Amino acid sequence: MSISQFTFSPIPPEAEAIRAEVRAFLGDALAHYPPTRRAESWMGFDAQFSRRLGARGWIGMALPKRYGGADASPFTRYVVIEELLAAGAPVSAHWFADRQSGPQILHYGTDAQKEFHLPAICRGERFFCIGMSEPNSGSDLASIKTNARRAGDKWVVNGQKVWTTNAHRSHYMIALVRTGVDSKRNEGLSQFIIDLSLPGITIRPIKDLTGATHFNEVFFDDLTLDADALIGVEGQGWAQVTAELAFERSGPERFLSSIALLHTLIAEIGSEPDAYQAREIGRLTARLITLRQMSLAVTAQLAAGRNPAWEASVVKELGTTFEQEL
Repeated sequence: MSISQFTFSPIPPEAEAIRAEVRAFLGDALAHYPPTRRAESWMGFDAQFSRRLGARGWIGMALPKRYGGADASPFTRYVVIEELLAAGAPVSAHWFADRQSGPQILHYGTDAQKEFHLPAICRGERFFCIGMSEPNSGSDLASIKTNARRAGDKWVVNGQKVWTTNAHRSHYMIALVRTGVDSKRNEGLSQFIIDLSLPGITIRPIKDLTGATHFNEVFFDDLTLDADALIGVEGQGWAQVTAELAFERSGPERFLSSIALLHTLIAEIGSEPDAYQAREIGRLTARLITLRQMSLAVTAQLAAGRNPAWEASVVKELGTTFEQEL
């Protein structure tokens, strides 16, 4: 089943043209993947698979060609992501770098930061995690307490991040920290690119109910960073991070990352569902189609250069609820 067959889509023909190629590649690459592995999808970590995608030019697609990207439209990237998730591909290794760290560095980074990070991201060789949430500062991001203080031409960071996906497997983190002295709420915040191999960093896995350790807590104890670790403008971190959240919240992973469960359900029931089964499949499919249309509307705004932060947060909220129910 492909939801693209059943929905009106604003995806332009030139973006749709890549779908058949991606689907054929995945049909071969994932031919022997069982449903249990497909169900992991964007939480499935496979560095070798990420490098294969990088070699095909399917990571960092929207980045400029000079950095290894393809100057692809947001819709072309959307088609590739949609096919990866619908197939249950293991994309977790490169996911955050492709989805938000790469675009963030492109928009706010220095030339040196772009030259150093973006080609490696596009090759599927450099993995990022996101340092936002903290204890007691989950949905209330403006209340974070992790701070960075100047020490000559260096920055010294102290604090803690939590629920940091793949921190134990990532090379770098883009972290939101407080740089303003006595600043409050969304004032005095800045973002830093942090090399996770530096001394002063402790990463501790958090086990979920299945025993998996996707999440981590990360501690910074007098972590010393060079001045060039700052990304963007000091004190403008709130504006930068809200723009980043539009990428983080609106993509098809917000409603497709559990699609293998729906595929498996339909396969198990077969071609002659009873009335109850047919109703439930129809109800889930209708919600899935609606979420896709909402997500594509956000993508259209991103393609137009707007910042649909509010609309993206709605997609995340409704998509997360859908996946939890599924």
